[in-house]
Amino acid sequence: MLVGKLVFNQSDRTEFVFRVFTTATEFQVLLFLLFLLLYLMILCGNTAIIWVVCTRSTLRTPMYFFLSNLSFLEICYTTVVVPLMLSNIFGAQKTISLAGCGAQMFFFVTLGSTDCFLLAIMAYDRYVAICHPLHYTLIMTRKLCAQMLVGALGLALFLSLQLTALIFTLPFCGHRQEINHFLCDVPPVLRLACADIHVHQAVLYVVGILVLTIPFLLICVSYVFITCAILRIHSAEGRRRAFSTCSSHLTVVLLQYGCCSLVYLRPRSSTSEDEDRQIALVYTFVTPLLNPLIYTLRNKDVKDALRNAIIRKAASEAN
Repeated sequence: MLVGKLVFNQSDRTEFVFRVFTTATEFQVLLFLLFLLLYLMILCGNTAIIWVVCTRSTLRTPMYFFLSNLSFLEICYTTVVVPLMLSNIFGAQKTISLAGCGAQMFFFVTLGSTDCFLLAIMAYDRYVAICHPLHYTLIMTRKLCAQMLVGALGLALFLSLQLTALIFTLPFCGHRQEINHFLCDVPPVLRLACADIHVHQAVLYVVGILVLTIPFLLICVSYVFITCAILRIHSAEGRRRAFSTCSSHLTVVLLQYGCCSLVYLRPRSSTSEDEDRQIALVYTFVTPLLNPLIYTLRNKDVKDALRNAIIRKAASEAN
């Protein structure tokens, strides 16, 4: 197996450091506070969605089951990146071992891939709910929802394990390598290898197509059918509600898939390391933060559930 070749012999002596954002102390403080604030907002917002879905019986439907799991993924996804990123803002560059870098890459790719697969599953859920409403409960059973979630995670684990193992069989020349990024992402680490990487880049494109292109095409097909079904609804209020439930999901999809495609599917000749790092900030901070904001501000059920929970909490404390 490929994973059996994942050795860290050269590796025990090879370390990585991340390129600093700035050397000016005042800007370091500002960046630290900004990223910390965004991280805390991501944790609070997504935790609130998980909590309200788990505690409100009216939200125990497939749509909210997937939404709560998406929020859990966002929490894990940012936690893999942000704490280490915050620790590297101040002071001298801190090293990370080759094994540590490989572990971060594995979890980052696994969680990010699962996130993309889950967005495609959520599009299918909306397709069934809008195009086949009478059969929705028969099709989207609890068992099928769990199977799709486990399948998404299993496929992401498999792809991530193979990709990470393949990359870390490459030789990295020198004792200390600087990654022009704030995490051990695939493209910047590949650039540091002192060997031919054409095969590895081809594998990266294949994984990118499986994780990004195919799910995005499935989402597009789902929304073509959804749009046709919505336009056949006679009631203006019915059309508005249907579009409202889909627009939240579509906003997250376009942001997530768009940014990731710019990093992983563009030809290497047309990319720059600085651009990749800036785009990565979007899907590390902006997308996980917008997920709870979009779904709560545009979703009446979630807003009502949160409002009622807060009112009950305040009333219980007053008594």
